[in-house]
Amino acid sequence: MILKHFKTKISHTLRTLSSQSSSPKYIDAHAIKTCFHVEIFHANQFIEYLLDKGDLYNARKVFDEMPSKNIFTSNRMISGYAKSGNLDEARQLFRDTIDRTAVTWTIMIGACSSSGCFHEAFEHFHEMSSSGIMPDRVAIIALLSSCQGQNMAGSVVQIHTHVLKFGFDDSVQVLNTLVDSYCKSGLLGSAKKMFEEMPEKDSVTYNAMINGFTKDGFHDETLELFGTMRESGLKPSQFTFSGVLSSANGLGDLALGLQTHGLIVRTNFQWNVFVINSLLDFYSKTDRVNDARVLFDEMENRDGISYNVMISCYAWRGLVEEVSQLFQELKQTEFDRKLFPFPSLLSIAGSLLDLETGRRIHAQIILAGAASDDLVANSLIDMYFKCGVMETGKLIFLSKSEKNTVSWTAIISGYIHNGLDEEALRSFSNMRKAGITPDRATFSSILSATATLTLLVLGKQIHSSALQLGLSSNVFVGSALLDMYAKCGCLDDTHQAFDEMPVLNIVTWNALVTAYGQNGRAKDAINLFDEMLHQGIKPDSVTFLSILSACSHNGFVEQGLQYFHAMKEPRKEHYACAVDLLGRVGRFDELESLLHQMPFDADEIIWNSVLNSCRKHRNEELAAKAAEKLFAMELGDAAPYIIMSNIYSQSGRWNEAAGVKKMMRDRGVKKEKGCSWVEIKEKIYVFASDDGTNPRIGEIRAKLEELEVEMENEGYRPDTSCSLRNVGEDGTKAEALKRHSERLAIGFALISTPAGSTIRVMKNLRACVDCHEAIKVISKIVEREIIVRDSSRFHHFKNGVCSCGDYW
Repeated sequence: MILKHFKTKISHTLRTLSSQSSSPKYIDAHAIKTCFHVEIFHANQFIEYLLDKGDLYNARKVFDEMPSKNIFTSNRMISGYAKSGNLDEARQLFRDTIDRTAVTWTIMIGACSSSGCFHEAFEHFHEMSSSGIMPDRVAIIALLSSCQGQNMAGSVVQIHTHVLKFGFDDSVQVLNTLVDSYCKSGLLGSAKKMFEEMPEKDSVTYNAMINGFTKDGFHDETLELFGTMRESGLKPSQFTFSGVLSSANGLGDLALGLQTHGLIVRTNFQWNVFVINSLLDFYSKTDRVNDARVLFDEMENRDGISYNVMISCYAWRGLVEEVSQLFQELKQTEFDRKLFPFPSLLSIAGSLLDLETGRRIHAQIILAGAASDDLVANSLIDMYFKCGVMETGKLIFLSKSEKNTVSWTAIISGYIHNGLDEEALRSFSNMRKAGITPDRATFSSILSATATLTLLVLGKQIHSSALQLGLSSNVFVGSALLDMYAKCGCLDDTHQAFDEMPVLNIVTWNALVTAYGQNGRAKDAINLFDEMLHQGIKPDSVTFLSILSACSHNGFVEQGLQYFHAMKEPRKEHYACAVDLLGRVGRFDELESLLHQMPFDADEIIWNSVLNSCRKHRNEELAAKAAEKLFAMELGDAAPYIIMSNIYSQSGRWNEAAGVKKMMRDRGVKKEKGCSWVEIKEKIYVFASDDGTNPRIGEIRAKLEELEVEMENEGYRPDTSCSLRNVGEDGTKAEALKRHSERLAIGFALISTPAGSTIRVMKNLRACVDCHEAIKVISKIVEREIIVRDSSRFHHFKNGVCSCGDYW
């Protein structure tokens, strides 16, 4: 009778609680504990109720009081912890559960997948199979949801074999998830093959493939598939519109985006926040900032993503005031602070090199509890590296429990940003040793480091890795490969990389135009520019900068001026090219007129260009003006002092020359030491001027002395005006010229490489006129092509002629 009383009491309590909006603050533990001995159903019912209310604490108390626990309740508790993000408690309860069912395993696989613990999810899957429990469709889908990123490609293939083995290939839901996982792991070809072979497709199938094409930049294929989807009678969903709008962005097709906006309205998706956020993103990325703001202001319901997109839109354009205003508004909302657009805010701080603002944002991140978020942590690394505080960036990187591809890429890019290309290469090597697969961003970054250091052999090895991972055809990786080959002076490889790219965008075209210009092939650069226009590719500011530079370095003055005047709003860098264009041919009246017309003040790049032109054409008056401007900037660069001193010396103004040298000494300005390097058998050898540290320096000097006799027979005479030494200081000026770093590097290459092979030498400073003449003669004597990349451009020396045509 007493037990019946307690049972009735519990039943009454549950009926009462079911009408409450929150879980109870007090539980009659004695009544429930007594009731457990009568009927376990009531405990299950009560725990179910508490979990529905999100009260894990009391649910666990009730669960622990149960004298005998059933698998249903254990599964519900594990699931409750997993959904709340408490994976550690879910793990512990899972370990304590002895009689696990397929549901128990599936819950744990899904929990690990959603928490990003992909490898743990796979371990559970294998343990499940080993224990004799056959995975069901839900387990397969849960496992596939963890397969995101190129390092999971092999796992997707492995799961596909299980799908076939267990006969789940008749489930559209399983196949849809498999297609989606193939796309997200970089195996687009496999995804497409599977899509085409599926006997039955629904809108989810099409959405997976549409977003897969979009993510990999196959935008034409996206639109074709969207058309097929509509013809088949399937209705678009919010994910369909997201993919199509992303492709419109990728193609730069404003009309397509506007048409999609119209379709969104006609299909009544204008009230869908996810779709409107995609539209906001489209307008923000097509420079329709005002349209994006109007759309944002008209939204009846906004979420945190709406604010994030709009703030990011302003951040990309450096509109700090608008970002600040909108962020203050966002802070007044009840949206989850952990999801605030901290990465965009950090991006602004990094781009402006505003360390103080970056640190304030970091403090807010800590207060919001968002420091452990992967994207936020990676953005912090990026910000600190850009602001030059590399130690803090490295500490954040090292403190990350899981360093993924994005984390490694952030630190690699950070080193490159700070000019530490060798550190970037070391980090890339460590990344591979850690078993992390690089993605397109990693390859783009590391290829830029190999390009800067002109490590051709390593660059080719990285190219091979990109091919193996199927990334070489990606437009960003392809453009980086193109740039790497160009900066190593390999124009044939550069053009081949261009021809092999399946999709060409403005970045790719710009890279090839720049390559031709830097390697002295201005006519090819101009022809390529015309081909761009013919194919409907609209040139951007980078295109014009590349073509102007090509014209400037090759003496195509009139052609260059035509390009300059064709621009609607030339930037400062375009004016700098036009100034250089006129200065190189001594058209100083037009040059000074252009300086007066500029809508901004000339900077050190422009005045240095003017000074170099004045040196070449002996315009002492304008040279003095340019030098005065540069001296006032106190840049710490020795070049203007040296050039001006030489100009005064050449005209016999010894007092003025001495005055410039004294000013240089008083300001503590020192000439940057010239160095050259050459890659031999995958090893870099660096030489400074008059360098005696190389173990084979005796052989190098003997080789150069041997060449000296033949050079004189070919008519070569040293140009001693290029030597900065005074007569009597460590020998004659002519002797000093012989020991310039590029000549030592060439001498070493001649004794270390097979006859007839190409020699590639890099130099950190501009090559002097005398070395330029000497190398021309050497190339003729040794019958080899010698490629020298100095701080200005490439020189291809062959048969006594340079590709620059002596116009540099």
